[in-house]
Amino acid sequence: MAKKVTTKKPLTGNKRSHALNATKMKQKPNIQKKTIDGTKVRISAREARTFEK
Repeated sequence: MAKKVTTKKPLTGNKRSHALNATKMKQKPNIQKKTIDGTKVRISAREARTFEK
């Protein structure tokens, strides 16, 4: 099983319609499985880009 490395959590807020109705929504981070130094980890896409540099 891949080890979780990232500390990112979902963003929460309201979706607003044209009539200003509020509906709760969640924006999840882009978590992906990557192999770094032979270890499988679950990491966000932005952090994976940083590791590649």
